Amino acid sequence: MATFLHDDNLNAEIGRVFREANQQLVIISPFIKLHSRLKDELKSKEHPHKIAITVVFGKNEKRLEKSLGPEEFNFLKELPNITIKYNERLHAKYYANEKTAILSSMNLYDFSQNNNIEFGILTESSLLGDISNNLTGLTLDRDAQEYFQKVTGNSRTVFSNKPVYQDGGMLSKVFKKYVAFETEVDELSEQILNTEKKKVKPRSKGVQAEVNGVTGYCIRTGVEIPFNPKKPLSDKAFRQWNRYKDKDYSEKFCHFSGESSNGNTSVSKPILKENWNEAKKYISS
Repeated sequence: MATFLHDDNLNAEIGRVFREANQQLVIISPFIKLHSRLKDELKSKEHPHKIAITVVFGKNEKRLEKSLGPEEFNFLKELPNITIKYNERLHAKYYANEKTAILSSMNLYDFSQNNNIEFGILTESSLLGDISNNLTGLTLDRDAQEYFQKVTGNSRTVFSNKPVYQDGGMLSKVFKKYVAFETEVDELSEQILNTEKKKVKPRSKGVQAEVNGVTGYCIRTGVEIPFNPKKPLSDKAFRQWNRYKDKDYSEKFCHFSGESSNGNTSVSKPILKENWNEAKKYISS
């Protein structure tokens, strides 16, 4: 059975995929920034080590932190049974657990969930569904599953955690006691967590921002704009922000330096704390 999803229904069903995952969870999206609700679903799992999570992301081959930021990676790397893969050609989006799958236009990115026009196709499998599909030839869910298994298989593993179980002798396969997890592969920490911050460009002292054209950066897109903490968005980004006018909505960049803010800037606080003392020198009195 296939169901067309959009708007709140799409977000709700993706949440259900996370919530009802008891054996496996597949997340395939070029860009990943989990909504807090989805993180809460994963945090609330009673036995997270029993859920094999596979994440495939893509794009930005030389700047992986633009597709999977430090905050997201720090969260994911604490999950005990997870494999993270990278595919530079990835553009598809697919979210699935052992019973339900969603083919979608939407990146698993909180901004996309809150702002963009997106759609999805939901498929659900059951014993009855499998029998009817075999009889009628309707195999959308199986075709999608097989395709994305190939995508996953052709993607490079860049991080993995595996659960460790206590040795219980002959009965260990039946009565396994989870004790910890160990990291088997880690190519991401160096690339994502140890990325050098973008250097602050030299600024001429004693100038007024708007009058002398000191460079600033849009806190949503990172493009260069005049430095003015009261107007830290480009015209296009402002039109997007103005739909909801949430001054505390987390943005991506520091208005003063242009470096990634990892969600620690907003219209109300457009400059990272560590840059504030320097930035005050260029704010018009």
